[in-house]
Amino acid sequence: MVLPEDAESLSHPEVWNERYSKSDGEHPTHEWFKSFDSLRPFLARNFLKARRPDEDPRILHLGSGDSTLPYDLAGLGYKNQLCVDFSDVVVKYMVSKQEKESGVEWKWADVRDMIGIPDDCTDVAFDKGTLDSMIFGSPWNPPDKVKENTSKYIREVFRVLKPDGVFLYITFRQPHFVVPLLNPDDAWDISVDVLREGEGCFDYHGFALRKKVAPCASPHG
Repeated sequence: MVLPEDAESLSHPEVWNERYSKSDGEHPTHEWFKSFDSLRPFLARNFLKARRPDEDPRILHLGSGDSTLPYDLAGLGYKNQLCVDFSDVVVKYMVSKQEKESGVEWKWADVRDMIGIPDDCTDVAFDKGTLDSMIFGSPWNPPDKVKENTSKYIREVFRVLKPDGVFLYITFRQPHFVVPLLNPDDAWDISVDVLREGEGCFDYHGFALRKKVAPCASPHG
């Protein structure tokens, strides 16, 4: 992934509108990090085996851009998917090519404030690079703007996710740097997979976040 010199700009829609306006119109040009095939073992462990298509799970793609992953899942029978992005350029483009029977819906939304998406409505939330676009500066001591943006986003994901839902996040960043941003309120149980394709390959990480179960009240008060 090539980041601009001013990485802070990635948290603004204007940058993405400009990029998506240059798409060739035939193939996705911003398939961040990993393909569907390379992610399939991770998805199987954390999603596909537990949420079968016939159960009609609601899947939310966060900052989906022009990724093909929603359609890869639709090909497996998942027909209840919502893709959101804050680039109106890419949303309009994806809506224009949307197939009516695909089961994939597109909507403009800023993941930091997902107005119109109800509480507790999502079975699986998926992020492949969206959180990363909000991170810049020192990984040891992120700027206040990074903490503000990422915590707004994470709290919105927590809000829209069902109590038994899962939030899946793919990143190139190291866990010890990203976990504090993922869990500012200590509200998640987090597991991490190393996504390695071979010796010498650059490691990615797949995070699975589930809401912590509140402890039962003591029977003795």
